[in-house]
Amino acid sequence: MKGTTPGAGDKGMGTKEFLSFPCPHSRVLTRFRLPMKRLASLLAVVAPFWLSAADPETKSVDLGDEVTLELVKLPPGEFLMGSTPEEKAWATGIEGGATPGTSRESFEGEAPRPMRVKEAFWMGRTEVTMGQFRRFVEESGYVSDAEKPGGAPHVFDPEWTGYRFTAGVVHPWKATEGKSWRDPGFPHELREDFPVVCVSWNDARAFGEWLTKREREAGRLPEGLVYRLPTEAEWEYACRGGSKESHYFWWGNEVEDGEGRVNFSGIDFLPGRTRTWPLAKVPWSDGFAFVSPADHYGERGRNGFGLADTCGGVWEIVLDHFDPAGGHEEVLFAAENVRPVCRGGTYFDVPGNARCAVRLGLRGPEYSDSRDGFRIALGAPREPKP
Repeated sequence: MKGTTPGAGDKGMGTKEFLSFPCPHSRVLTRFRLPMKRLASLLAVVAPFWLSAADPETKSVDLGDEVTLELVKLPPGEFLMGSTPEEKAWATGIEGGATPGTSRESFEGEAPRPMRVKEAFWMGRTEVTMGQFRRFVEESGYVSDAEKPGGAPHVFDPEWTGYRFTAGVVHPWKATEGKSWRDPGFPHELREDFPVVCVSWNDARAFGEWLTKREREAGRLPEGLVYRLPTEAEWEYACRGGSKESHYFWWGNEVEDGEGRVNFSGIDFLPGRTRTWPLAKVPWSDGFAFVSPADHYGERGRNGFGLADTCGGVWEIVLDHFDPAGGHEEVLFAAENVRPVCRGGTYFDVPGNARCAVRLGLRGPEYSDSRDGFRIALGAPREPKP
């Protein structure tokens, strides 16, 4: 806010000090003057809004070979986890397009529950990219679950031509040996700034362990913090961008307002074909039938915390194990039948399956899929007990 502070004694102003500034909504430069005491009162009211709109605290982590990873600091806070009956009805309606009559929406819980993230933590601005994961593999020699003997991630079936509902459903994904994060079966050229996919819960945790060791040895890791997967509560809190309302998406309830913000099933031809993904979709094109590059939408695609791509894109694997009754405030680890949670929906999903509250359980900690990736967090340790 620019302006000058005239000296005391202006006619009719006594000895008070004033601040003058131009009106931004006038075509003619008009200046307003406010007494300093009045201005102080006004600032006390509006300053919190200016501060909340300010750029968040960020840090850039050097992974070597000119590859970096950006983190955003999130404060402690409260949010509502889950969805309302009205949201579930929308998700399975004509616009949401999710399949009605299944148990899938019940995984979100009966109603939104108040949750609290008690400690500040850092979250990746985007999902971990192919280039970032490549640096991890090159430096550590790590072999992903999909690359091990017997590994067969679920990837797009190039022979798929449609669901064929009347003759028996044919799904577009199949377990395929020889595919991995290096070649996830996309029918188009890969880019280093795509979110990495075909990675498992095990792989994502290994990335965090490598980064923790690397930063600790370099003396750059704050005491008491580790790189790890976010907990499910941290993830949904981060996805909602600081909102305390139970919105369908981080920007609100209207899917139409997602244009230019999000990557899920839309009006984009599958590469080399004359058709789009079937079933419900958004009525616009973002140029990517499959996954879009990380942070492709820029500021418009970032939520209130400055995080990009928290809805759509790729499923984001989190630290918790799956409870079909709903997520938990404290991290949950199962003793048996371990099924990690994934959140957020994908480039392939109908709008109703890519909301903030959507959650699924993976088949196991070694399962990988060309729709699954992860986002790294930096916070206090939250590892399962031996």
